[in-house]
Amino acid sequence: MVGHAYLIGAGPGRSDYITLRGFRLLQQAEAVLYDALIDPALLTEVPAECECICVGKRGGQPSLKQSEIDALLVRTCQQGKNVVRLKSGDPFIFGRTTSEIQALKQAGIPFEVVPGVSSALAAPLLAGIPLTDPVMSRCFAVLSAHEPEALDWDSLAALDTLAILMGTRHLAWIVQALLERGRSPETPIAILQWAGHPQQRVWEGTLQTIEQMTTRQSLSPAVILVGDVIHLRPFLQADGVQGKEVPPYNQPEPP
Repeated sequence: MVGHAYLIGAGPGRSDYITLRGFRLLQQAEAVLYDALIDPALLTEVPAECECICVGKRGGQPSLKQSEIDALLVRTCQQGKNVVRLKSGDPFIFGRTTSEIQALKQAGIPFEVVPGVSSALAAPLLAGIPLTDPVMSRCFAVLSAHEPEALDWDSLAALDTLAILMGTRHLAWIVQALLERGRSPETPIAILQWAGHPQQRVWEGTLQTIEQMTTRQSLSPAVILVGDVIHLRPFLQADGVQGKEVPPYNQPEPP
């Protein structure tokens, strides 16, 4: 008898950005295959006998090949276990979930995909920057710049707002591509690092200044945001008055 696979988006940053359904399924898991960027606090919510396996998937660092992850997921389900494949963000936004689903279907293993909040949407929000605006941004695009030369930059440069994932290693390339296609050197750009984590950091500049601002900085993981909506940040950021701190799942409410 085979088990069941749940491909769950953990959301960005801290553990309480996961959906309620994702959290409940995690509490019932018999095995968890998790990515490098998930909050480790989520792993404290699984049953004591649950097997937790790190499968990496962090750019520039050792990790399993996607084919190896596919095979491990299938093999663990074939042991009759309910298996959670825990991914940061949303499983279907550059999460390589298609390969895993194909492997599961070929093996005849039932599965469910549980959505998560993508950093492409959350990172700007958490920095106080809207992706859309009636005047400044009537549309936006989300793209992976893992292989920037494969993208249609003529079309992308014409859009109001760009949310770029996996692009910090190619920042200079991206800036040059936009400038060569007519974007002004004064176009706002922000690098939103570790969105949703306590160490969240924002660099805000222009296409002309951002490279100098971030020289010798380690930027990954980050979302690169390009567009005039960044000008709205001073008006939309939280003013320093914080709401009630919500304790993590594994800590009881104070008396």
